[in-house]
Amino acid sequence: MSQPFYLAVGSLNREAPYFQGARGEGLTIFSFDEDALEWTRLVATSTIDNPTFLSVDAASGVIYANSEVFGWHEGTVSAFRFSPETKALTYLNKQPTLGSIAAHNMVSRDRRFVLVANYAMGGEGPDQSVAVLPIREDGSLAPAAASVRLDGPLGPVADRQERPHAHMVSEVPQSGAVLVTDLGLDQVVEYTLSNDGRLVQTAKVSLPAGAGPRHIAQHANGRYVYVSNELDSTVSFVLRRPGSMTVEQTLPTIRPGVESHGADIHLSPDGRFLYCSNRGEDSIACFMVDQATGQLTLQDITSSGGKTPRNFALTPSGRHLLVANQNGDAIVIFRRNEETGALTDSGMRIEIGTPVCVRPFIL
Repeated sequence: MSQPFYLAVGSLNREAPYFQGARGEGLTIFSFDEDALEWTRLVATSTIDNPTFLSVDAASGVIYANSEVFGWHEGTVSAFRFSPETKALTYLNKQPTLGSIAAHNMVSRDRRFVLVANYAMGGEGPDQSVAVLPIREDGSLAPAAASVRLDGPLGPVADRQERPHAHMVSEVPQSGAVLVTDLGLDQVVEYTLSNDGRLVQTAKVSLPAGAGPRHIAQHANGRYVYVSNELDSTVSFVLRRPGSMTVEQTLPTIRPGVESHGADIHLSPDGRFLYCSNRGEDSIACFMVDQATGQLTLQDITSSGGKTPRNFALTPSGRHLLVANQNGDAIVIFRRNEETGALTDSGMRIEIGTPVCVRPFIL
């Protein structure tokens, strides 16, 4: 039996020229019974604009939600506390992210900071790539304690790589380091995160020109890093060593001749299978991970069951995979074979307008 969990969903509720509609309600919390494949909508709030990425501090029940609003010189990240007893969401506060188009955030392992990656458009305002915001005792956010701006030679895709575009920040397992992907620079950059929140660069690696690194998944060993490349729909295996990173392998995540863009990426809980979503082909690619070498072997490519699978998540047990099909107005539930990695559409759908982020959590 699997332990019941909660599901935080961010959905678009404010138009942007690069979105195809905004039919969502903002931030929604569901309860989810994995054994019965049953869910209940508990609470929602539309008091936040376009919460396109969410992180959850399960120890406190606080959800940190980015607001990605076209035209703002700075995005924001908001803190909401969810109470499982009252089924209520309580707004705590918000802080600016020191850059536009806040694309991703994460809670540090020690629960002291929220780090935000700003994709950025234009060049006005603070224009920082990554901001580090301290978490106060009550779960609310203090103003940014530190930030960095990525820079360097741009990639060759003129309309998408016209400037640096930080897309994700992720903490390295068993380490005080964080990794940042930059779609505009075709780079993954490593920083150490100091006790006061400062970021000090320690390594970087260039991916194939025009790849456009978007999101990463990290093996628990801290050495195997997998990068979903948005612009050419590939996945790169990066081997991380102390003070250096090297690209060991790059494979397509789509079938030949398909126009698509890579999106999200996750490893199964046991680290044996890697999943990548593709917008355009509207699919989920499954790769087997060689535990000794980190090398990938394509197993299968499965339809996402809807349109534009921007984000997805594995359930805590690893038995199911939940796909947020942004332009399909539904979260599609797949059963996952834990021995082969294969996905099977359960036929079950959580109907919700323009879902763009789905985060299972246990309190």
